Amino acid sequence: MIEKIKLSVFAGLFSFFTIGILSYLTYKTDYGIFLVASFGSTMVILYGYPDSPFAQPKNIFFGHLLTSLVGVIFVAFISLPLFLTLPLAVGLGVALMILLNVPHPPAGGNPIIVILGSVSFEYLLNPIMVGSIIIIVFGIILNRLILKRKYPKNNLFD
Repeated sequence: MIEKIKLSVFAGLFSFFTIGILSYLTYKTDYGIFLVASFGSTMVILYGYPDSPFAQPKNIFFGHLLTSLVGVIFVAFISLPLFLTLPLAVGLGVALMILLNVPHPPAGGNPIIVILGSVSFEYLLNPIMVGSIIIIVFGIILNRLILKRKYPKNNLFD
């Protein structure tokens, strides 16, 4: 029970810290946007269930990147009504994550965020890639250095 309490306290603190850094970078600097709503769900998996395959760095990074790329491609090249674009993009993003062995459930919502926001390809660099790297680094700090767990389970991108 003590271990569960310790994990939940650290998960909450690191979620606060990580989203706080991303919020600060977004709202208090001129570097651009670093927040994506789905990053909040990533905190639950990464900090609360770090042994899950969904919490591994390759899944976090490539899951977010892949599904956001699908959304951006739909925004840029596919002109369909929104009620068709959204489910097609989410379905394709989910299928590709599973096919390429990088499933990360929070990333399943990225095509919706991207399409509703009508973002450009720049969005893939910032917030998706840079934000994901920041999240992964904090995940390594918490799990490996503070909680002394083996994280990631394999090499960073295995």
